[in-house]
Amino acid sequence: MNDCIVIIPTYNEIENIESIIRAVFSLPKLFHVLIVDDNSPDKTAEKVIELQKEFPERLFLSLRKKKSGLGTAYVHGFEWALQQSYEYIFEMDADFSHNPNDLERLYECCSKGGADLAIGSRYVTGVNVVNWPLSRVLLSYFASVYVRMITGMKIMDATAGFICYHREVLERIELNKIKFIGYAFQIEMKYRAFAKNFNIQEVPVIFTDRTKGQSKMSGAIIKEAIFGVISLRFRKFLNQL
Repeated sequence: MNDCIVIIPTYNEIENIESIIRAVFSLPKLFHVLIVDDNSPDKTAEKVIELQKEFPERLFLSLRKKKSGLGTAYVHGFEWALQQSYEYIFEMDADFSHNPNDLERLYECCSKGGADLAIGSRYVTGVNVVNWPLSRVLLSYFASVYVRMITGMKIMDATAGFICYHREVLERIELNKIKFIGYAFQIEMKYRAFAKNFNIQEVPVIFTDRTKGQSKMSGAIIKEAIFGVISLRFRKFLNQL
């Protein structure tokens, strides 16, 4: 069985979905793909079903009834992947903000470099972001500074969503206890891994803002992240992570 699966959550990604799937499948390394779709009105799932006829052993779809948040979509995908015995489980966006070519670098970091969790990092070698307005860059960059100050983690890109996990990480961090569903979800996943002393490494990548479709960022998501970090630190202090 193939050892790698890329989980891509979708909501109204019809403009990107076929291209991102084909890009992953064009890589020299063999990856499987699981699309977790939240019943997109634009028929993203129908396009995936159509592509499954071409890639029956590599492309999988899990269709949820409604839009329920990024965090719950990933947890759903993680649980599915763990049941299928994959060793390396990836998070990646559908909009090409994460370059599929970097999947192999994240895989190498875990499979040969000793990492339990490899982060595709925008900030480990400076600021590697393309097409974002300055306000968004500053928000993202200083969010990671804030996370480092509160949590003690040395991660330069704590909010990154381009990740390779070794399955043991996902088995041990108790997915049923994940609290956050938006921006803070990415922080919580890293912090739970950090709290259990997993080896976390950052791989420099270039992040390019989407050119098709709409961003899912909102004020509520940012608020969740700001207060969620304090909550995480407090829960660790109480040994509740």
